[in-house]
Amino acid sequence: MDFGLISVNTGFRTSEGLIKFAQHAESVGVESLWTFEHTIIPLEYESKYPYSEDGKMGGTPDINIVDPLIALAAVASATKTIRLGTGINVLPQANPIYLAKQAASIDFMSNGRLMLGLGLGWLKEEFEALGVPWGRRGARFDDYVVAIRKMWAGDVVEHQSDFISWSGFQSYPVPLQKAGVPPQDSSIPIIVGGDKGKVFRRVAKLADGWYPATVVPEYLEPLIPQLEAACSEEGRDPKTIEITSMWIPAMTGADAIKKYEDLGVTRLVVPTQALEGATSAEKVDRFVDNFMS
Repeated sequence: MDFGLISVNTGFRTSEGLIKFAQHAESVGVESLWTFEHTIIPLEYESKYPYSEDGKMGGTPDINIVDPLIALAAVASATKTIRLGTGINVLPQANPIYLAKQAASIDFMSNGRLMLGLGLGWLKEEFEALGVPWGRRGARFDDYVVAIRKMWAGDVVEHQSDFISWSGFQSYPVPLQKAGVPPQDSSIPIIVGGDKGKVFRRVAKLADGWYPATVVPEYLEPLIPQLEAACSEEGRDPKTIEITSMWIPAMTGADAIKKYEDLGVTRLVVPTQALEGATSAEKVDRFVDNFMS
């Protein structure tokens, strides 16, 4: 089992603290660091956060949220082996050319360490502030994934759709990775986040990996048959999909690791705020001693 930590781009008061945290995590064997994305957080919003009972995110709007790709670029320059994941970036509100270019550039600069986690988004007010349509964001998501892969291939790009009109250009550098996981000949692994709605079809059709927001194995277990059913409909072997799950150790204890393995999970990502300790380094060290040793 691999272990990652989320979120490396939130809550740090200084860039130095962020970088030291990343370097320490790498030095003690943490496999990956993950980011969180919100471009803005309104003081008031009517949209319902789908992963809490009250429909609100934790934290306050004035918490430091460094742009995830900028944070990962900084971490990439200060580390050598730890993998870098977005968990997740909101694809339908992004410019797909910029996102494809930036992701390929980070993969190039990090020597092939990026995992691009993508989701639909839930905060309508954020879309409105960005001037991006809220409607049809699922169709936009699907189209953008196909188009981004074309940019990464290095060939002359031709893509015409309801959302994009691309023709007659190439984009370099291409990513260094060559994941090659069906159904696409991808390079940077695309990991689709979420566990509701059409996410299972989206994962089966478009993704290299799946990142459910569940935090204990009992929440994940009933979702696995839904993923398997979607894979069957798409003619996809579910074993070709890497499952990365959130995990809060205090809710389960170490026995949960075996349960996750039995469900096919290969990576557990633990929220940094769920770690125990007086300092960031102590929190990481305790986690490593308790669960990774």
